[in-house]
Amino acid sequence: MATLFLIRHGLTPTTGRVLYGRADGISLDDRGRAEAERLAERFGPVRLTAIYSSPLQRCVETVRPLAAAQRLPIVEREDLIEMDAGTWTGKTLTSLRRRTAWKDVQVAPSSFRFPGGESFLEAHERVVAEFQRIARRHRRGRVAIATHGDIVRLLLGHLCGIPMDLFQRVVVETASVSVVLLEHDMPRVMLVNDTGEGLDKFGPRAVGSRRRTRGNLRG
Repeated sequence: MATLFLIRHGLTPTTGRVLYGRADGISLDDRGRAEAERLAERFGPVRLTAIYSSPLQRCVETVRPLAAAQRLPIVEREDLIEMDAGTWTGKTLTSLRRRTAWKDVQVAPSSFRFPGGESFLEAHERVVAEFQRIARRHRRGRVAIATHGDIVRLLLGHLCGIPMDLFQRVVVETASVSVVLLEHDMPRVMLVNDTGEGLDKFGPRAVGSRRRTRGNLRG
C-alpha cells in the first residue's frame, strides 16, 4: 500500500500576480520560506521513504527543510514540472484575464493550449504517467511529491474521476498537502488542500482574507 503526499510549492513574490509557467530562478519569499519550515514540522509524525520534486526552484526550496528533517535526498523529476505557458509566460494575470481565451482556461481547459506551449491534455498525460511510475516504485512507501497548483489539481481530478473541464473546482493552496492512498491500484483520496490550519481559516477573522482567495491562482 503506497501513500503519496501531493504538495504545492510555497509562496513566491509573484504568486497570484504573474503566470510564471516554467520560468526558473523564482525563489520563495519570506512567507514561502516560513511555509516550507512549517511543512517540515507538519510531517513530524510521518516517516517518509522518498521525496520527489519538480525541478523548478520554488518546488525544491519548499521541500528542502522537509528533506533535511527526514534525512532524504530530493529526487527531481522533469515530468512533475509546471505547465509550459508558452508566450503567456511572465505575463500578469490581470492582463491575461482580459483575453477572450482566458475563459477557456477556466471553463474548457480540455480544449485549451497555451500559445506556443502545452495543452492541459498533454500536461495531464505526463503527470498521471509520472505519478503511476512513482507509485509502482514505492508500492509500500510513503512518498512526498512537490509540484505546482495546476499539476496537483490535474492529478486529484484524475484520481477522483472529475472531468477535466471541472478540475478548476478543486482548490490547492500554497504549501498545501493532499494525500492519496493506493491499495491494489485503487486510489483513495484521503485529504485535500490541508494547510495545517484546520477549520481556523473559516472563522470570523479569516473572512475576506487573501489566504482564502488565492487557492487556484496560477503557479
